[in-house]
Amino acid sequence: MSGRPVKHSLTLKGHRTSVSLEDEFWQAFCEIARQQEQPINALAAQIDESRGVDIGLASAIRLFVLRHYRDTAT
Repeated sequence: MSGRPVKHSLTLKGHRTSVSLEDEFWQAFCEIARQQEQPINALAAQIDESRGVDIGLASAIRLFVLRHYRDTAT
């Protein structure tokens, strides 16, 4: 695993975009999508809709992953 961000392609509401995430965050994000039984693009679209205008999509995904695992640990 690399600590450097890697670009990943997503489709949000029919629009292609990409996010740069470290392997660990991308794998955790994919795992959460599997656990929730939804496509990765659908989960990314939910995060995209709920994020503020002052935060990028990659940062919003990282925060989502962090909150998910914090919430499941308590």
